[in-house]
Amino acid sequence: MIYLGADHAGFKLKEQIKDYLDQRKIKYKDFGTNNEESVDASDFAVKVAKKVRQNKINRGILICGSGIMMSMAANKIKGARAALVWNPKIAKQAREHNDVNILALSGRESKPKDWKK
Repeated sequence: MIYLGADHAGFKLKEQIKDYLDQRKIKYKDFGTNNEESVDASDFAVKVAKKVRQNKINRGILICGSGIMMSMAANKIKGARAALVWNPKIAKQAREHNDVNILALSGRESKPKDWKK
């Protein structure tokens, strides 16, 4: 299962990712946020990280303005291994070399051509 979480700055990108996953019939659970009103990114990071750590096959995608707060907050949860990624090469390396189970993205800087890969 893929678990999604975003703050207000990551909301639009999260919705685009959900559409992408829906088109491919990939299952996910959205932990919010559900609009662009200001919220604390760490609340969503913790929810996603706790679900991801429950099963080795689980994965997470977290999105905030820069991706930094989400990765920092998720990494406080034992068993969560989040990395801020900005292109497919870095994401692949994080997964293969560091066994990352949560990708953190920048809602302000991520480009569809990169996160779709």
